[in-house]
Amino acid sequence: MTGTENKSKAVALISTPWPLYNRPSIQLGALKAYLQLKCPDLRVEARHFYLKLADSLGYKLYQRISERTWLAESIYAALLFPQRFEAIETLFNREARSKPLILEAGLKQITIRVKKETEACISSMNWDDYMLAGFSVSLCQLTSSLYFIKRIKDKFPDLIICIGGSTFSGTVAGDFTKLFPEVDVIINGEGEMPLGQLINCLRASPDLADLPPINGVITSKSVASDDEIDAFNQLKNLNKLPPPNYDDYFALLKTFKPTHRFFPVLPVETSRGCWWQKAIAPGKAVLKKQGRVTGCAFCNLNLQWQGYRHKDPVRVLNEIDHLTGRYQTLSVSIVDNVLPRKSSRDVFNKVGSLKRDLHLFAEIRANTSASELKVMRGAGIQELQIGIEALSTSLLKKLNKGTPAIQNLEIMRNCEALGIVNSSNLILHFPGSDEPDVAETLHNIEFALPFRPLQTVDFWLGLGSPVWQNPAAYGIKAIFNHPNWSRLFPGKYIRSMEFMILAYRGDLGFQKKIWRPVQKKVVLWQKSYAELQQGPTRAPILSFRDGREFLIINQRQYQAESIKHRLVGTSRLIYLFCMQHRSLTRICSRFPNFAEDKIVAFLKMMVDKKLMFKEKDKYLSLAVPVGRS
Repeated sequence: MTGTENKSKAVALISTPWPLYNRPSIQLGALKAYLQLKCPDLRVEARHFYLKLADSLGYKLYQRISERTWLAESIYAALLFPQRFEAIETLFNREARSKPLILEAGLKQITIRVKKETEACISSMNWDDYMLAGFSVSLCQLTSSLYFIKRIKDKFPDLIICIGGSTFSGTVAGDFTKLFPEVDVIINGEGEMPLGQLINCLRASPDLADLPPINGVITSKSVASDDEIDAFNQLKNLNKLPPPNYDDYFALLKTFKPTHRFFPVLPVETSRGCWWQKAIAPGKAVLKKQGRVTGCAFCNLNLQWQGYRHKDPVRVLNEIDHLTGRYQTLSVSIVDNVLPRKSSRDVFNKVGSLKRDLHLFAEIRANTSASELKVMRGAGIQELQIGIEALSTSLLKKLNKGTPAIQNLEIMRNCEALGIVNSSNLILHFPGSDEPDVAETLHNIEFALPFRPLQTVDFWLGLGSPVWQNPAAYGIKAIFNHPNWSRLFPGKYIRSMEFMILAYRGDLGFQKKIWRPVQKKVVLWQKSYAELQQGPTRAPILSFRDGREFLIINQRQYQAESIKHRLVGTSRLIYLFCMQHRSLTRICSRFPNFAEDKIVAFLKMMVDKKLMFKEKDKYLSLAVPVGRS
């Protein structure tokens, strides 16, 4: 084929199951918009095959499967390696034991339905019209992408298959090209520039043998020649990116029966990377064992980026305005791993000026102030995932979170006050955690009971995370692929590549034992909160009303009568002053006419009644203000 013939061919960008079905792929949307900007005459199609499968399976069943990594990966693994069906089914049934909808459907019948829909997706396209098919692979998409690739390559062996996404980084990519020869090209790191340069080269000459070295582009040739495969090739300025293009997702949705259509959530990014995670090796993938922790100890979410970059507030404002107007929907999910530290307040102030009744979601750090939260709420933030992770300061230090437990309780209270749903996690079984961490957690949960409960999540070891980089510091003696992978993949794959989800030998048995009381405590927390929040009023469990010279605290109790407390004069002022956590020194300095011993006695009484929280010499008032804003 000549370069002229190849220029007339299209590019297919593909996202396979199992992402959240109710939103378009931001990876596909961003890549399509960028490629169309750089190559206006290039036809780029974004194929959201996961949405087709969700419609076919039924949204509820699809969602239940997509919520669990091993359930999702099991289904296409059974199609990839049918000879391993029994082992895969054992894993599937174990993961589905608390999900009756999935158990009732059964792995065999699900795979039959999935295979049929997958073949329909593949047959719906004339692959001879495409020069390249690019697959974006993130969480829960490994086996599904591999199955699609295998089936497409079997029928169209000359089609160039390109794969990329957060699942791939330098060392993983090098192994991958050897194990899966159906994959011709791997994009390492951010996709826009490497993919754009790759396509330009292919339009000039479709033969991969003629492909010059491109940073961020890995082929079997570059691996064999021992070229530097971990180099990044990313944009310096995110403001130069066009808004993501979700036209194909919405066009597909319009083809569904009216009863199957819905109002999607629009993904938006304001930044890439994490400012809490320090850069180590400029221009290269950070995937090396090392001796210092950078960023949260458990996190491996930023392997595909180098450093932290963010868009200007005006650019974010215009993008949200453009997307919500173009697609006529008001739900927006900000997909950043962490919001910009300095400009996020300005972003939300500007978003609030759009005069759109937005429903926003974002992930934030726990040191976000009450005033910033109020601005976010005014802009439309209704749900947040906060980097809380623990209610023990000693454990938070091991996690390298940079925040104490008292700050976590403060933001939990502030969310309660503003009516923001706090969908945050409590990590269990972190390697190196000990009985004092557990004891502190149990103690502090008693003071968190008035607030929306955290969701417990088991620690899992991620490739490239600080724990992986420095295992000895966390008591880890050996690291290996998670055993579940050996149920899904034949032995040669397990022996030859390192997967993103790993397991370890260390103190896991000890961890499971010591954290059981916390698991039980959180179950009771969830139950008591749910029962106290039943009814039409849904009033805060611990609240106060200010009477100017006095305030009245209402303390609702689980399976007991409510208790009311009245604070007058200086007691009221101290309580209001501690709506932001304060040290005893600052409290005494603020109220010099009130003797220190009396202040200490008052604070102790408040803590004993669980109306305030104490950590070392710092105090925090726990009641939520109600009444006049």
